[in-house]
Amino acid sequence: MKKLLFGLLLLPFLAFIHHSTSVVEVRSGQWPISLEKDVDTPGTYSLVFRNQEYMQATVMDTLNFHDLGQLKYFEQALSTLTTGHNGDIARFRDYSVKRAEKKFEGVWYILTLKWSSTSFQQPEADILRKTIKSLR
Repeated sequence: MKKLLFGLLLLPFLAFIHHSTSVVEVRSGQWPISLEKDVDTPGTYSLVFRNQEYMQATVMDTLNFHDLGQLKYFEQALSTLTTGHNGDIARFRDYSVKRAEKKFEGVWYILTLKWSSTSFQQPEADILRKTIKSLR
């Protein structure tokens, strides 16, 4: 009886468990970035990254793509910015991507959401672009 009651109490919390599979781990280590496919809702993808606004704590944030079309727009933005100039920005409703060139470090991309941001270099952007292009 106790197990049944305990199970019924946990049931509402089980609905909030998020299931996903990793498509590609773009960067690991202290500042990870990975592209994940959501198992619960088919065709939905998420870009999971560590928020660089918080240096003393590890705060992970997620950029959700509700369908493959939105993910393809993100890939097109990265492709356009690759051939662009310093300071070019691709703005979307929920996020923006900015190209920033550093003299000795090469090209960086700054992904900014409403309350978070992360940055990644050209080789990491190439990994994202190549992976997204291969998705169907």
